[in-house]
Amino acid sequence: MHMADALLHPAVAGTMYGATGATLVYSIATLKKDDQEPAKLPTMAVASALVFAGQMINYTIPGTGSSGHICGGFLLAALLGPRAAFMCMSVILSIQCFFFADGGILALGANIWNMAFYGCFVGYYLLWQPLMRSKLFKNMSIGGRARSKIWLACLLGCVITLQMGAFSVVLETLISGVTELPFGIFVGLMQPIHLAIGAIEGAVTAAVLTFLYQTRPEMLREHKYLTSELGTVKEERKSRFPFGGAILVLAISVAAIAGGFSLLASTHPDGLEWAIGNIEEAEDKLEEKGGEGPYEAVGVAQEKTSFLPDYAFKEDDENPAGTTVAGLVGAAIVAGIVALVVFLARLGKRKRTTSG
Repeated sequence: MHMADALLHPAVAGTMYGATGATLVYSIATLKKDDQEPAKLPTMAVASALVFAGQMINYTIPGTGSSGHICGGFLLAALLGPRAAFMCMSVILSIQCFFFADGGILALGANIWNMAFYGCFVGYYLLWQPLMRSKLFKNMSIGGRARSKIWLACLLGCVITLQMGAFSVVLETLISGVTELPFGIFVGLMQPIHLAIGAIEGAVTAAVLTFLYQTRPEMLREHKYLTSELGTVKEERKSRFPFGGAILVLAISVAAIAGGFSLLASTHPDGLEWAIGNIEEAEDKLEEKGGEGPYEAVGVAQEKTSFLPDYAFKEDDENPAGTTVAGLVGAAIVAGIVALVVFLARLGKRKRTTSG
């Protein structure tokens, strides 16, 4: 669902940058509310790298000729809280844009909003938090109740928030005036295909979170409502795995996905490309509107910053080693930048506390 620059008018792109920028400033400024535990930093870094790696794997949607990949916002929100998750997703999508030419620079604000805001904020506050605190499945055992709530939250959360993101893409593109598709047809193409993509993401997210519940339940937000008698202080489930061990398993998963399984990604166009048809038509439409200048400028800039465009070597894009290198390098960069941002946020907090 990474939008190309050709799909957005500069005015729409600027508006989405404003909305995303304001949300990101708020998220970083209030990061301390989501970052109370010392163990949060490695969790944030590794989980962000896992989402980056997961987004490299496009899976084919049977019978459609299209593919999809996870967004990851809901997964990160369930682990880190909505504000920290949004910050991490912003880093992931920015790295993809500037270093791998995945999504346009002009469209970056819209891509972060569409792929991060709904999963992180709407998914967490509308579905994850209330479902974890609910008394659903109260007649089941603690373990069975927790797993059932995790699966329900993930399936509903990923499907609903991806539908919202897909609908935002439709609105942003139509407002930009770059497609001749009637509104009803565009919605009819985008929403069903992303329904299937969201269902698969929900299952993947639920599997990851269920593993963590079984091994280190305290890594999940609202974990006390999963590990105790409906949120009472009587804890029934304890950690079965050292924290370092859980982080190591996730890190190994990142390396395996980014460096190996990414080679198996589907070559079919993703849901947005499949729905929009031929993006070249959108580019021609934009040029007719006199918008060629800014698109050419950001295109040139992206060519200079993307050292592994489309997750491949510039001079040898058929070499499968390029995908492996791109996955491993990208995951490492994402983890490093997330850790740096959190460190700087903590440092700023300490300085404000000292000066106050």
